[in-house]
Amino acid sequence: MPETINLTAQSVAEFISATAARTPTPGGGSVAGVVGALGTGLGEMALAFTRGKKKFAEHEAAYEIMANRLEKARQMFMCLVAEDMAAYALYQEASRYEGPDKARKEQLALAAAINVPREMAKVALVVLDELASLLDRCNRYLLTDLAGGAVLLEAVVKLCDYNVRINAPNCADKKIGEEILKSSTLDCEKAKALVERIEASVKQQI
Repeated sequence: MPETINLTAQSVAEFISATAARTPTPGGGSVAGVVGALGTGLGEMALAFTRGKKKFAEHEAAYEIMANRLEKARQMFMCLVAEDMAAYALYQEASRYEGPDKARKEQLALAAAINVPREMAKVALVVLDELASLLDRCNRYLLTDLAGGAVLLEAVVKLCDYNVRINAPNCADKKIGEEILKSSTLDCEKAKALVERIEASVKQQI
């Protein structure tokens, strides 16, 4: 398998330069993972500046649970960045393979290329749901950061949908491919509804 670089060890400037370069990775999938981590990070910041406030003292136990969930989600996004690059490398390897089981290898690699963005989308939806639950118990001055994080997470779901749409039609089982596309579309609708709810609430409060 081709060697891949450790994107999570790069500086922001290095990552942006690598994305802009004429190389297949990092591409949309890797960017989606980083954007997801950033969106989650904004949610974590909003929570961090809310915890400890007397006004919200009754929610401290829930805040602690939420903080742990958001941290794990952010870590998952960063892991998925590496998995996205590994999935692409696997697909490249399968495409170049000339053995008798080429088709099987390509389908396995295709499954990996689809599963990573589907997982990213699911994580993004979980975080969006967490951010929505914080709306009525968030430091007012951090509400715009909360909304910003939500917007980024919706972008992640959309990016993942694009990655799925380019790959799902190549599934050998066309019915499975269609079901994957339908699920991805539903995820986009869920993300949009959550973000609209978050933005409407934030606009009323600021």
